[in-house]
This record gives sequence, structure tokens and C-alpha cells, in this order.
Amino acid sequence: METTVTEIAPDIYRMSTYIGEANLLFNQFLIDAEEPLLFHCGLRALFPLVSDAVARVTPVEGLRWITFGHVEADECGAMNSWLAAAPRAEVAHTAMGCVVSVNDMADRPPRPLSDGEVLDLGGRRVRRLETPHVPHGWDAGLMYEETTGTLLCGDLFTAMGNAPALTESEIVSPALAAEDVFGASCLTAGTAPAMHRLAGLAPTALGLMHGPSYTGDCSQALHDLADAYEERFTASLRR
Repeated sequence: METTVTEIAPDIYRMSTYIGEANLLFNQFLIDAEEPLLFHCGLRALFPLVSDAVARVTPVEGLRWITFGHVEADECGAMNSWLAAAPRAEVAHTAMGCVVSVNDMADRPPRPLSDGEVLDLGGRRVRRLETPHVPHGWDAGLMYEETTGTLLCGDLFTAMGNAPALTESEIVSPALAAEDVFGASCLTAGTAPAMHRLAGLAPTALGLMHGPSYTGDCSQALHDLADAYEERFTASLRR
């Protein structure tokens, strides 16, 4: 295995590792600013590869913020490895997620974030967006980098297989195919409205955790996936 590094937007870097046994890409995102931020910690076993990749961009010990969408092994498994390697780093996560999980799991106290709270990184501004159960997880949320318009969208648009780092090809069909296999998304009355709200941000890029980063019509992609999920949810009510 190897971890590749791609700049998907100015000062936003994608660290990507393809794991053949799972037939999935596992991606982390580094925002290189005065206070560097890492979105997704990765699995503990991937820490040596991913930390080496981060070090190609900025010293690992200089990381200031460690964040993730929700508590799950591939999102926060290596959390304490990063805390050990970066002495001044803090984990920043939703306040509810801190109370339920991270306060107990993290080796240092985390920084609770409220919905819409912004971390000023110095040159970049990252806003926490709470999306409970979208696509899954009580503590689920995303990070939106306001300066570049990049939405780090976690498990939304998960696609199977390897892929180029950046694409403008449509990403909805691969996401629905993966959903047919995994059934990982919570399809509720609130799923589609939450995604339509995300589309209202008019992001210029989508950083997928399991798939390529997308630089096409991001708002339309979010609307289309929301509509597909709404159709599936409505159909389930008729069964």
C-alpha cells in the first residue's frame, strides 16, 4: 500500500490510501494554514503511512487541530497516535459527540464545537456543520472550508474501487451503487432536507472520504443524491 498526496484546492491536501481487500479508498484531508487542521485520523494501522504523507506538506508535530465527521474507526481510529505526535494539537468535535464518546476515548480533552462554529486557522476558516444521521452516526457532521468553498463531506458519496484523485465525472451513480452494497446511509425524513441545505452552500469542491474529490457541479450532485435518497425513503414507507 502507499498513500498519495494531492492538492485538491489551494492549501487543502488529500492523503489517499487504497486498500484492495476492502476495495475502498481511505482519504484524510489536511488544511495547511497557520494552525494546520487534519480532517479524518484514519485507521490506527495506517498512521505510519498517513503521517509520512502529512509530513511531505507540513511537520506533523505542528498540527493544531484534529477533526472528523463522526466516531468510527476509519475516521478517528488513529486519533491518539496523532495527539502523541503533535503535542499542541486538540481534537475538535461536536459537543454531543464529545460527551458521548470522545471525552472518554481521547488522551487529551477535546474541544467541543457547536453547529456553525468556525475555527479560524489563519488563512483558512473551517465551519462545523452538524448533520445527525447523515449519512450515519448520531454525532455526524461535516467541515466546510469557507475560503476555498471546499466541503469535506465524510462518508457522503462513498464509492467502491480505486479512482483518480480529482474528477468532474458524476459521482451520484457510484454512490448509489455502493449504497446498494453497504446500506450504510440512514434514510429518514431528515436525510434529503439536510443534503439540500448543504447544496445551498454552493461548494466548489467535495472532499470524499471514500472516493475521488469532486470538482464538478457540487450543488447539483448534492441535490441529485438527496432526491435519490428521498425516493428510496418514500418507497420504503409503501412496503
